Amino acid sequence: MDVVVLAGGFGTRLRPWTEGRAKPLLPVLDKTLLERVVECVPTKMVDRVIIAAGYSVDEMQSFFSSSNLPFEVIISVEDEPLGTGGAISKTFEHLTGEGPVLILNGDLVSSVDVNDLLAHHKEKNALVTLSLWHVDDPSRFGVCGLDGSGMITKFQEKPEPGTEFSNLINAGCYLIEREVLKTLSSERHSMERAVFPEIAKTGKMAGLEFKGYFVDAGTPSSFIEAVQVCISNKRFEIGAIHNKHTWISDKVFIDEPYQITGSSISNNVSVGKGCEILDCVILSGAKIGEGCKLQRCLIGESSIIKDGSVISDKVIGHNEIV
Repeated sequence: MDVVVLAGGFGTRLRPWTEGRAKPLLPVLDKTLLERVVECVPTKMVDRVIIAAGYSVDEMQSFFSSSNLPFEVIISVEDEPLGTGGAISKTFEHLTGEGPVLILNGDLVSSVDVNDLLAHHKEKNALVTLSLWHVDDPSRFGVCGLDGSGMITKFQEKPEPGTEFSNLINAGCYLIEREVLKTLSSERHSMERAVFPEIAKTGKMAGLEFKGYFVDAGTPSSFIEAVQVCISNKRFEIGAIHNKHTWISDKVFIDEPYQITGSSISNNVSVGKGCEILDCVILSGAKIGEGCKLQRCLIGESSIIKDGSVISDKVIGHNEIV
């Protein structure tokens, strides 16, 4: 199966972490965000991963050319923003094989089961099958009306609050037949606004709700949540869990006493004595001084936090000194 990852955004909500850095390459524990996104697909099902990107392309090409991933990675370059529809259309030239193509939003860490999604897609003989997630406030998402047979009868992107007809949303993981891809315009357009509503009207769009977890890791708070979800579900191969809710990588120095909860600490990090760290993501090479109190922070690679610092709800850039 070919997998397309939509990663055309600039990652502005995670700045300064994404200034000069590709968001798909940000680490979530011991793997990149891109690898976390693709993890929902069993490796044996993946033939090729095509990344639709328009930012930090050289960095991604360099990274994936030297990586040991169990699948081939191709970068489909957007010279200008094309929206989800135009971006997917541009990847068509890179597709191989046959059968439906899996599309993944590039920020998502979820428990969706692609095997189940594929089985539902085939059973319903659908042109498009969306993974669905239940939310209390669907107004910020693509809302799906699902009938009793598992078919989507109506789709509306980000309806006005109070006009939502369902609490089921498009969870950013869907299968689409190649005959649909062939018809997509190469011009800028939105799958969610221009394509999905029309396919829903034809009765050929299926949907499958899943349970577990669903995190859009595109903001500082949700990036922390994505890391915590990976810790809770033991989605790592190196490092270990400490104090139940914290992941600590190899080659980390932490001086006692300390209190660290709900956080991840990457390799070659040093933490001075007397620190209190709550709900933080600390990347490799960072140095945390003595007596620091950090809460809900993203701490960049090789950054330095001075002794006694008290910081909350901040994104500290790579190599920054504060």
